[in-house]
Amino acid sequence: MSSLPSPQYKSPYGPKYFYQTHVSGITTRAFIRGGLNAGFFGGVALGALIFYASGIPRIQKDIFLNVPVIGRYYPVKEVHPADNPF
Repeated sequence: MSSLPSPQYKSPYGPKYFYQTHVSGITTRAFIRGGLNAGFFGGVALGALIFYASGIPRIQKDIFLNVPVIGRYYPVKEVHPADNPF
């Protein structure tokens, strides 16, 4: 006699087990959490870089003047003709 495997009884009140999707062991929740943390630290690093580099005239002229929001805080400073080496 061959016995066919019959599905076992599953209670509607029991836990609902399912396989969690992952890529190389990284779940969706872990990926989103890591992305948010990386974005937060990247934003803080960008703010620190802007703060520390804001006093460099070359950075002001080449980068900050081209950004619409912060460009108005860095007016173009003309060099006095007596101080110009050329």
